[in-house]
Amino acid sequence: MDIKKIRNIAFISHGGAGKTSLVETILFNAKAVNRIGSVDNGTSVMDFDPVEIERHLSLHSKVSSIEWLDTQINIIDTPGYGNFLYETRAGLSAVGGAVVIASAITGVKAETQRVWNYAAEFDLAKLIFVNKMDKERADFFRALGDIEKSFKVDPLPLFLPIGKEADFKGIIDLVKMKAYLYPAEPTAAYSVEDIPADLMPEAEKYRTKLLEAVSETDDALIEKYLDEGELTEEEITQGLREGTIAKRFIPVICGSAVKNIGSKLLLEAIIKYLPSPLEREHKLAVLEETGEEIHIDPNDKEFAAYVFKTFIDPFAGKLTIFRVYSGEITNDSEVYNSTSQKKEKISQLYMLQGKNHIKVDKLTAGQIGMVNKLKTTETFDTLCDPKRKVMFPKYKLADPVLAYSIKPKSKDDEDKVSSGVHRLMEEDVGLRVARDERTGDLLVKGMGQMHIEVVVEKLKNKFGVSVELKAPKVPYMETIRKPAKGQGKYKKQSGGRGQYGDVFIELVPNPGGGFKFENAIVGGAVPRQYIPAVEKGIIEASEEGVLAGCPLIDFKAVLYDGSYHTVDSSEMAFNIAGSMAFKKVAMDAKPVLLEPIMNMDVFVPDDMTGAVIGDLNSRRGRIMNVEPETNGQHIRSQVPMSEVLKYAPDLRSMTGGHGMFTMEFSHYEELPSHLYDKVIEEHKGA
Repeated sequence: MDIKKIRNIAFISHGGAGKTSLVETILFNAKAVNRIGSVDNGTSVMDFDPVEIERHLSLHSKVSSIEWLDTQINIIDTPGYGNFLYETRAGLSAVGGAVVIASAITGVKAETQRVWNYAAEFDLAKLIFVNKMDKERADFFRALGDIEKSFKVDPLPLFLPIGKEADFKGIIDLVKMKAYLYPAEPTAAYSVEDIPADLMPEAEKYRTKLLEAVSETDDALIEKYLDEGELTEEEITQGLREGTIAKRFIPVICGSAVKNIGSKLLLEAIIKYLPSPLEREHKLAVLEETGEEIHIDPNDKEFAAYVFKTFIDPFAGKLTIFRVYSGEITNDSEVYNSTSQKKEKISQLYMLQGKNHIKVDKLTAGQIGMVNKLKTTETFDTLCDPKRKVMFPKYKLADPVLAYSIKPKSKDDEDKVSSGVHRLMEEDVGLRVARDERTGDLLVKGMGQMHIEVVVEKLKNKFGVSVELKAPKVPYMETIRKPAKGQGKYKKQSGGRGQYGDVFIELVPNPGGGFKFENAIVGGAVPRQYIPAVEKGIIEASEEGVLAGCPLIDFKAVLYDGSYHTVDSSEMAFNIAGSMAFKKVAMDAKPVLLEPIMNMDVFVPDDMTGAVIGDLNSRRGRIMNVEPETNGQHIRSQVPMSEVLKYAPDLRSMTGGHGMFTMEFSHYEELPSHLYDKVIEEHKGA
């Protein structure tokens, strides 16, 4: 495939703007499918996961490759709901351009702003498609204003609508200055007409704006436009291409995915105005042998590819989707995974059209394809020629923001739950699974409430196991604030040999130093062979604390005296004596409860900053810093974990979905005494 004839494009927007419906229409126009699939009735080629069908939304990025006007267009249809935007960001790492879908009804939502910023992060050229022009309350010009305000750009319409809402029937091409009228049936066929007289003034107004923007891309064009007041169609097209790729302006197209109006023109715009792999900056990689940074040229002969998505198929196994950046890969070849430093055997290669897999003999630079049953390859790995071992920078995701304790409804399913969630992690890079060492809970960590709910549904659908979710226990700790001394004596006589152990210990605070044990016995008051048992008894007792059943940390235990019985003393007796001494002395050493404190970074629009800061303060948070960011403020704070276990839905509610946050553990601090009773009662109940 001629690399100049390839376009790799992501469709991005908020959920419900019509991305998947538009891709379904495009697949129909390209004759990749024989009917237009529907998200609502579950016939979509793109949303084929059972949970996606049930929920009527996209949860994963999907790839479809089509041929149009002798060009291969690889489209990545991305999720638009906030909990799954990590999938969108990963998909954007593999493309050269983006089509941003804006709704003619709702305009630009918070998620669209977020994915717009992701596209800017990857320096992508963009087009905007204003969808749903046929729906009630649709308004193209209001959407233009929303685009300008939200993205801080000057949108450049290439087309204007003819009619609106139920009367939307066509579009005006401002490059050709012609009207395209569509039939009622969604066939994508249209007739070319003269622009209606009543729409001509508006068309001429926006045509002038278009010519002014295009002429500014080149000195020769601006000179000609100033002299003649006009440019040829070829000059306009070339100027639009250069300006779009250079991101000087954002071309805007309008249409309706459901009515199949404007979809073919969108494909033509993708080919004309968005870059081929040759026109994108060559991807940076590192040579394994020397650590030297190099740029991978699409014309390089050595194969290099980047894995940006993994699926687990119940029948085909693990499916690995990758973008080829240089060279070519063929069936039955061997490649090197520079991330795992293992060789992989390539069996059968595929190109994708949603859920349909099309066998191919090879994939070349610029193309996106798939292979199944790779053994060690995971998402964000690099595959390359063994003769040139290179590695692309590993893509880093934000950490999960919400955690739940997960427990099978049947005890017999415990192993199935553990293996199931670990299998799901292979395809879901936003999911984390961990065992809480303090509580023993299996924790599932995700990007939000819906994300966790989807994991539960997949466990049931794919692995046949039902689970219960609980908010995780806050891992409180205990410590002591002053030194104290005391005795622990265990004496038991019940006929025959008895039990006897007697120890004196001192507990001393050891802030940040963990647990230390010191043997200060002199004169053999406690025989040497029993001293490890005393230490073990203290450690075991400290794991249950003395206030609320929480581990007691950061203290030193000094064994300084004791007594023993030549017959009745044993390791068990001194173990119990050590435990008894700890419990008694710890209560005299001013024990206190410690709570985990989290570092929180919250990103909010300017007009919501005060409300969010006030809310964080009400959660006993400390605001560390507030920094201005693009379109908002970055609030850095430290907040007790117990106050933010369910922060994600609260922030979403406060900010109308415009806020984002990340959270990680920072340190432990003493819990205010007025909260002791609540924590102690919770632990007694547990």
